[in-house]
Amino acid sequence: MKALEVVTNFERIIYGALIALLMVVLVFAVGELAWLLITNLGNYPILLLENHELTNVLGAFLLVLIGVELLDTMLEYFRENAIHVEIVVLLSIIAIARKVILLDPATTDGLELVGIGIIIIGLSAAYFLIRKAGITFGHGNQPKE
Repeated sequence: MKALEVVTNFERIIYGALIALLMVVLVFAVGELAWLLITNLGNYPILLLENHELTNVLGAFLLVLIGVELLDTMLEYFRENAIHVEIVVLLSIIAIARKVILLDPATTDGLELVGIGIIIIGLSAAYFLIRKAGITFGHGNQPKE
């Protein structure tokens, strides 16, 4: 089992490096969000956001939120060696919500809107069922109670 320990340790090193890099990315993303908010609030009319400015700020905010949730997912895996499926599905819901907020209906065809709707329904149903069942999958995809 020596080879398995080497692989496990290597995996933990990679996750640690990814966590550190994601933290750096999040620091810059929060800085960019703050800069975007400050510069947009400074535009005329002062302290009011136009629709496109509000969309940009919300998109950046949701991107930071996605990064934080991804960091949380990676930390949980690093600590417990278990993936919390609920967090992953929630992360997917936030990502599709960001897509919907940033979507320009004038340039989007109907088929793409139908596809996004199906994804939202599927993710919502998955989240509901996971919350109801309280499922967490551990290492090796064995259900953990």
